[in-house]
Formats: sequence, C-alpha cells, structure tokens
Amino acid sequence: MCHRITPLLMAELREALEELRASGHARVPVSEPDVVVPDAYPGSNVPLIVVDSWGQLEPTELSWGFRQPMGGSSKLVFNTRIETALSQARSGRGLWSQPILHGRCLVPVRGFYESWTKAPPRRGAQVRFTYPGHRVFLLAGVWQENRFSVVTTEPNSSVASVHSRMPLVLGPGESSIWLGPDFASLADRSRIALASEFDGGELLR
Repeated sequence: MCHRITPLLMAELREALEELRASGHARVPVSEPDVVVPDAYPGSNVPLIVVDSWGQLEPTELSWGFRQPMGGSSKLVFNTRIETALSQARSGRGLWSQPILHGRCLVPVRGFYESWTKAPPRRGAQVRFTYPGHRVFLLAGVWQENRFSVVTTEPNSSVASVHSRMPLVLGPGESSIWLGPDFASLADRSRIALASEFDGGELLR
C-alpha cells in the first residue's frame, strides 16, 4: 500500500495550474536548491487538484485518509483499491461508491514509496519510485468533503518485485481520462515504466 509520497508545495501547484490556463501546458517551476518539500503520510494535508462545480481544475488541500467507523472508533483508510471501488460503484453501496463516481481527483507528486513486502533480504525497506522523464507526475485519487485517498491497482513489472499493489500512476494525457467517464479503463498500468531506488539513494535496478 502507498503510505508515503513526495507532494508539491501549494505555491508550486497554483503556479502550474495558472500556466495551464494561460498556455494549455502545466509546468511546475524548478525548485530552489534550498527548498525542501517534506514527504506526506496518511493524516497529512496534501495539495492536489479537484474539479469544481463549473468543471474547472482547482488546487486545494485535503487530509490524506478517509475515516471509516469501526466499533466505537474509526480507522483511517488512505488507499482505495480500484477493483473494490468499481464494485461498490456498481452496487451503489460502500465507502468508495460515491467518491469513485463523483469525486475523482489528481494527486501531483515527485515520487511515491512502497515498503518491500516480498522475499528477504530487503523486506521492510522503503523503495522510492519515480517516473523517468517527468519531474512531477500524477496519481489517481478520490475525495469527499475534506479528505482524499490514493487509488491503487495491480502492480506492473516496475513494482511487482517489491509490493503487491501500486498507486494508479497516470501517464501523459491520462488525467482527462481519469476525470472523465472512461476512468475504469486505466486500471491496467502495465505500460507505465517507473524507476526505483532504496530510500537513501541506492538504485534498485
């Protein structure tokens, strides 16, 4: 499961969307060397992109994770399995039924991490994944009220040796598909090639 991402700063996201409106191309400014963007974890507030009531892309900041009642307390659910969400959308019942139909969003990141859950000797190690050729890329998300969740799918060849799930990484031109009626077609991420390294910089492959 994805529980650590490197998001954008809100100022960077706003600038990128302003550039998109002006020129038709989103461009995130190159960060100054002394600017450190902290990683985000479940419970963090994360800058992301939602669609407003007029159909326009808008930057906002939401808390990572939905609260799901469990007994007398609640559990923070921060990943959404695409298979479960689609099933709930068909039945009209469940935590993800409305967010997947009416609350899809875009989560811009510089990278995401997965914990190595496969065979030793690296079990438990954090592996950072990036998208070669893209300083910033988009993860599919869903949101409702003031919370969001990262959508996950079956891992492709870049991630499968590390973990049994991966975020639904969007390739060039796919953000409009995720926000449109054919979003379910993006569940297969086999064509997305990611680079990976252990937390600390050692190349994985």
